[in-house]
Amino acid sequence: MQIQAILFDFDYTLADSSRGAIDCIGFALGQLGFAPAPDEAARRTIGLSLPDTLAALVGPQPAEVSAEFAWLFVEQADRVMADKTVLLPDVRETVELLRAQGLVLGIVSTKYRRRIETILQREGLRAPFDVIVGGEDVAAHKPDPESLQWAIAQLGVGSDVVLYVGDSVTDAKAAKRAGLPFAAVLSGVTPREAFSAYDARAVVCGLRELRDWIVEPCEDGQGRQR
Repeated sequence: MQIQAILFDFDYTLADSSRGAIDCIGFALGQLGFAPAPDEAARRTIGLSLPDTLAALVGPQPAEVSAEFAWLFVEQADRVMADKTVLLPDVRETVELLRAQGLVLGIVSTKYRRRIETILQREGLRAPFDVIVGGEDVAAHKPDPESLQWAIAQLGVGSDVVLYVGDSVTDAKAAKRAGLPFAAVLSGVTPREAFSAYDARAVVCGLRELRDWIVEPCEDGQGRQR
């Protein structure tokens, strides 16, 4: 495929927000009277919608309880999430190289757009991204394809030249439902074998390997886009 644009998931793809997520989940569960969730269980929910996070940790709950959990999570996230989120290794170099190759870049995540923008601005890395779609921008979250479709519409390119990069089965399902090719990075908690049913174009350990796959080296050293 000739890639013209790349859309990235955020959590566990570009950044590690696990410390913030564990804090916010613990705060929200405690306020609702639930027992604390083990850290590893909380990590596995990163990337899910907040109602799905609650269901994964304590089982299905009434709509009003899910809504209260989401409100409490966001309240705590406003206080701690940005400070407890760090970019993953090789993110800056990868983003800068892909932009230098003329690729259009974007982010599609369930994390709030305003929070993603705060983190990127802190890191001096907001400018390379032409579009950011966050959880507050759409009615239906991944794996529903709405957020990916909206990002593609804003970029003004065809879906056949857009690659979605993510770390989870939720990301793979969203890409499939949106009709996008998908590349998986193993920087989260999802094992390689989990992606075998989703026809991933590539499964890589991290962003350095991803950029090597996207931009093949040429004899002149300038690189050739896959």
